[in-house]
Amino acid sequence: MKAEKLLESKPSTYAWTVVALLCLVGCLNYLDRMMITTMRSSIIDAIPMSDTQFGLLTSVFLWIYGLLSPAAGFLADRFSRSKVIIGSLFVWSLVTWLTSQVTTFEELLATRALMGVSEACYIPAALALIMDYHPEKTKSLAAGIHMGGVMIGQSLGFVGGWLAENHSWNFAFTIFGGFGIIYSVILVLTLKDPVKGANGAIAAVDKSRDIGFRNAVRALFTQRAYVLAILYWSLISIVGWVVVGWLPTYFKEHFSLSQSAAGVYSTGYFHAASLAGVLLGGYLADRWSRRNPRARILVPLYGLLIGAPAIFLASNTAVLSVAIACFMLFALTRTFSDANMMPILSMIVDARYRATAYGILNMFSCIVGGLGIYAGGWLRDAQVDLSLMFKVASGIMLLCTVVLWYIKIGNNGQINSNESKI
Repeated sequence: MKAEKLLESKPSTYAWTVVALLCLVGCLNYLDRMMITTMRSSIIDAIPMSDTQFGLLTSVFLWIYGLLSPAAGFLADRFSRSKVIIGSLFVWSLVTWLTSQVTTFEELLATRALMGVSEACYIPAALALIMDYHPEKTKSLAAGIHMGGVMIGQSLGFVGGWLAENHSWNFAFTIFGGFGIIYSVILVLTLKDPVKGANGAIAAVDKSRDIGFRNAVRALFTQRAYVLAILYWSLISIVGWVVVGWLPTYFKEHFSLSQSAAGVYSTGYFHAASLAGVLLGGYLADRWSRRNPRARILVPLYGLLIGAPAIFLASNTAVLSVAIACFMLFALTRTFSDANMMPILSMIVDARYRATAYGILNMFSCIVGGLGIYAGGWLRDAQVDLSLMFKVASGIMLLCTVVLWYIKIGNNGQINSNESKI
């Protein structure tokens, strides 16, 4: 018993090695997403297309990525998480390299669709594997560090535009595709699924053959806490997509900035604060959870209570420095949710269904987030000011705090039995 308690209180070196290995995979995944947007001019010069067609490249990726996420998560629950991750990276690398070989819009669209398939398999499996290896005291920080790798990938998207200007648009895809193939080989040799008692694993997840997709979905959707988690993640995704998608335009129009200056304030400053937020949110939740089992819920909740007025103030001020500071505060506190979402799921769903649960969350966030972006464009065409959209976003954040509050858990950090069914 003492040995088991010690195992649960101290993650092994390998548990942190898993986080480090997956940080780079997450970075590559999100670098690819952002890279194509930063080399738009170079791509259109090489492959003539309309703006609508160029937008479709991202839309197709997002639709396929979201719709396949539940099935991809189930694969990680049913089979080996590490093999799903390695397979995802290998396919990602191959598709990235194939992208560098395309010469027509149709071929480019097909590669973006395939990219959606490969990336859908990654995040649910990666976060579930991290949860498998880490004890309660480090789950949030571990997830936060991994999400930090994702955000670094987003912030490095400019590398694609830089390489396209100095070489060709194909060059970046060739380089990163080749690197990914090499790294997938490294993961074959280093990344393993947990075995109880080995490598500091907290628990070996049951992979018995009686785990079916329908059973998993049925078990998840009969839990009220999980349904509330889906609602929360969907609402907060609307906020994230709307702010990130329209912030450069807001800075440019409301403060008469150049495109370059608006881009720096809305990406460089913003993503730096987001990176700090996932690390701080993970650290605070882990520390507080030793005394309060609801800490992983309360840290994001209090973060939103800070972020909501910050974004409201940012949408009302005429002072650029105040707007920048408020949006950075929003970015810092909003990402407390990113560090704690998978740890929250670990408290409210069966360990056998963790990846499936996150995959379903991913699907809803992509669908609703995409609708949020579309609605923002529709409101812009209707001459609705962006400041009003941000005010609505602050209201949605307050609604999210209510949803979070009603996710009930017991004193042991697990969902109450009387709260488990709808």
